[in-house]
Amino acid sequence: MKLRTTAARGIEVLATVTPPTSVKVCRVMTRTPRRALPPDGRFLAQLGPTPLVSVRLQQGEPEIWCKLEFLNPSGSTKDRIARYMLEKAWRQGSLGPGATVAEASSGSTSIALALACAQLGLRFIAVMPDGVTEERVLTIRAYGGEVVLTPNAAGVRGAMAYVERLAREQGAFAPRQFENPDNAEAHRVWTGQEILSQIPGGTVDAVVSGVGTGGTIVGLYDAFREAGCPVTAWVARPVIGTGGLSDVECCSFSSRVPGVVEGLSRLFDPAHLPGLVELDIADDRAITTARALIRRGFPVGPSSGLNYAAAVEAASRLGAGAQVVTVFPDRMERYFSTELIRRPATTGDDPSTAPLARR
Repeated sequence: MKLRTTAARGIEVLATVTPPTSVKVCRVMTRTPRRALPPDGRFLAQLGPTPLVSVRLQQGEPEIWCKLEFLNPSGSTKDRIARYMLEKAWRQGSLGPGATVAEASSGSTSIALALACAQLGLRFIAVMPDGVTEERVLTIRAYGGEVVLTPNAAGVRGAMAYVERLAREQGAFAPRQFENPDNAEAHRVWTGQEILSQIPGGTVDAVVSGVGTGGTIVGLYDAFREAGCPVTAWVARPVIGTGGLSDVECCSFSSRVPGVVEGLSRLFDPAHLPGLVELDIADDRAITTARALIRRGFPVGPSSGLNYAAAVEAASRLGAGAQVVTVFPDRMERYFSTELIRRPATTGDDPSTAPLARR
């Protein structure tokens, strides 16, 4: 805009004046602080997929697609949930260097958390029912973890109550594997995606697993269903045959197959798994099948025998061509003091002659 002004000596001058501009108010965006994960020596963040292989123990049996989770660093599929839950808590600021993690588990989760905490520089307290195998206690302590033994009669529920006390009184971070949705989420976004990329045709007809926390079967089912697979979930339940082990993980079916627990999971909801089929597998058959897998070079524990036996039953019912997936959850070293290893396998340990599953 030009204004006419009068300068000295009566000279008329045209001056250019810039009109005032409108004031813009900028909203300042705040960002939630994040905590970067430790960069050094964390090989857990660099691991590739575990193999998915087809297995057939007996001629005439259907082929089963088995995810070899015993090849994870601590020897079980629980490495996935340990890493996923702890890293998420770290990024969110719930964990930091030197913090304390406490979890109730007499099985593979405690070992996996002990390893993961060692990598992250965290203190770990495993709360376990008295009577767990010495291999588990020694492994956790070797990673620098601490072990608190609670009365065996109270089982895992007693250990869970103790963890809640540690969380309240000492500020310990409790992953709460039996109710934490990140447990199942780890398998949905990680294990399930690996399987879909590995299995021929990228489709799954059935997923078979026992239920402990429920995270594996729920997460895998969700991954396959979301990918468009016409999948059904089959739950393997070990039922008492003969023989027995001590109650190493509060197993409500048969204590001979540790890690399969009834009534503790808040993640496993049959209503969320339409078409769910439950299979009762005799514990004799689960143990015998695990031994047969070991003799084929798969160094697995009893739950792998349970899962495989149930998967064979599922595939037989579904018919030729069905792509059935199961998981070999853990490795045999943590069972050296149990009947799986201490009682030598014989040529009579033939899974085809063991008691049949019943619906």
